[in-house]
Amino acid sequence: MYHRIEFCTAFTVDLVVAARQQCERVRIREGMRAYAAVCPYVVETAGGPVEAADLVFEDGSVARGVRYGQFRFMD
Repeated sequence: MYHRIEFCTAFTVDLVVAARQQCERVRIREGMRAYAAVCPYVVETAGGPVEAADLVFEDGSVARGVRYGQFRFMD
């Protein structure tokens, strides 16, 4: 299921482009909106567990390991 999301902070992410299976470093701007399928999981860090997600965009590209604090649901 795709959700409309808005990014709350500016950050850089490695975007996996499905057609080429290559990573592209992309700068996400605060306030940017997109439709994405959210695949959640928990990452264990030195400071404790952190909720993160892989975001699968409509064009098939995937942003891996985006923390939940970096985006919000618009729905």
